[in-house]
Order: sequence, then C-alpha cells, then structure tokens
Amino acid sequence: MDIKLVDITAVDLEQIRIWRNSIAVSQYMYTSDQINSEEQINWFEKIKNDSSQKYWMIEYNNLKIGVVSIYNIKPNFKHCSWAFYLGNTELRGVGIGSKVEYNILNYVFEIMKFHKLICEVFSFNEKVIQMHEKFGFQREGLLREYILKDGKYYDVVVLSLLKYEWENIKNNLKESIYN
Repeated sequence: MDIKLVDITAVDLEQIRIWRNSIAVSQYMYTSDQINSEEQINWFEKIKNDSSQKYWMIEYNNLKIGVVSIYNIKPNFKHCSWAFYLGNTELRGVGIGSKVEYNILNYVFEIMKFHKLICEVFSFNEKVIQMHEKFGFQREGLLREYILKDGKYYDVVVLSLLKYEWENIKNNLKESIYN
C-alpha cells in the first residue's frame, strides 16, 4: 500500500500533540518542551493561513502515522525547507520514510516547480542523513553547536537537493521504492 499526504484538520491535533510530546519524536526536534492543548490549537491557527509553510498528515493503509511539512517557502527564490516524522514508531525502518521523501521531492520539484529543497538534521541522526543522501541530497555544511536543547549544544547538518539533481535520479528511486 502506498502513502498519502492529507491536509491536517482540527481532528488531528491531539494525535499530533501526543506524537510531538513523545520522546521517540521530540529527541529529533529542536525543542523537547511538552506542548499543551492550547499551544497545539494556537500552532494550528498560525499555520492554517501562513503561506510560508504547509503541513500534512502521513497516511498509510488508511491510518495516520506521522507529519510532514515544507517551510521557509520562498517563491521568489524557488526554494524551501522540509521535515517529517513518523509518530507511529512501529513503522520506522520499513520504507515509509523513503516513500514520504519521494512524495515531497516530487511535490516541491514537479508541482511547485522549485529549484532547491533544504533540510536540517541533528548530526547524531546519521540514519536520516544517509536516507537524504540516498535521495541525492548533498551536505552543504555543518552548523556547529547550533541548537541549545536541554542544556546541551548540538551540531546540525544542512543538506540540499537541486531540481536537476532530482531529475537525474527520480525514476531510478521510484523503481527501487515502489517495486
């Protein structure tokens, strides 16, 4: 079964809040503060009408399992950033992340017609860095001691992919992911 990206609705907010507050997700986020219901509603109200970002629920076998977003959307410069997480940790490592990545790359480069997609990953999250590199992302730099989280500084790896790089590998990736 394939994955779908569906718009977030108010019905999804509590599930997103539970995922985001879990250690399994928050350990990879820039903040690990516990989010209350009011903060979650305020976040949703903010993103609903903000053209610089877009969020979706990741749906797999008719079950919502995570969140994906594009943000820092800069139409004039034809670039944006992206991130995702699987809240359902039982489904990590079975190829769903690759399907999410393929879908987002296709959306950004084929539908939005953007030139560049950027992502930031904690340097300790080598599996995700390797997954992005499998999709053609190149390391652009290291932001040393960039994020102060829970009293400790963390390095962040910046990666990017350009449209023509995507064009060169998308068909082979689609074959390997969906076959």
